[in-house]
Amino acid sequence: MSSSAATSTNITWHEGHVSRDERAQLLKQRGLTIWFTGLSASGKSTIASALEQHLLHRGISAYRLDGDNIRFGLNKNLGFSPEDRTENIRRIAEVSKLFADSAAVAITSFISPYRADRESARRLHDEAGIPFVEVYADVPVGVAEERDPKGLYKKARAGEIKEFTGISAPYEAPVSAEIHIRTDQTTIADAVHQITAFLETQQYI
Repeated sequence: MSSSAATSTNITWHEGHVSRDERAQLLKQRGLTIWFTGLSASGKSTIASALEQHLLHRGISAYRLDGDNIRFGLNKNLGFSPEDRTENIRRIAEVSKLFADSAAVAITSFISPYRADRESARRLHDEAGIPFVEVYADVPVGVAEERDPKGLYKKARAGEIKEFTGISAPYEAPVSAEIHIRTDQTTIADAVHQITAFLETQQYI
């Protein structure tokens, strides 16, 4: 595993002067994390980007954390082994929790192939009292492979990419995601509407 297994010691959590409730009241919005999961080319990043834009145009502070983008910086020392995938999700779960704690809507789009890792991310939010909404961008692997905008499936089939989710590495589909979208049967606009409607029903926005 690329990351260090060492843990910090001699540290103390420092509380600020503004509570989460007070911050939400002052900013007039509640923070939460919307966690997109799905195969590569499932459309999760496309929908996440459209959702971010929609919420911002409604005056709701939102920020998108993208799987590829994060690997250019925060997680650039991680590969794609099972251990590194788990660490990748652990880090982004912590980051998204911080965004949500600041009263922003954190929108993450990560393949996040392992159910246990997604459940750990959810538990982290649950323990902090922060809403966590899982969105399953569902598409048959055949459709994702036909789309293949980055040419990754072709490379994986040719053996040029090892441990590629859906081809040579597993994807464990969500069992009870709050929102399930068949992206090959739904327009981007309808997907954004479906998610927004759920957030309104739950009084998250």
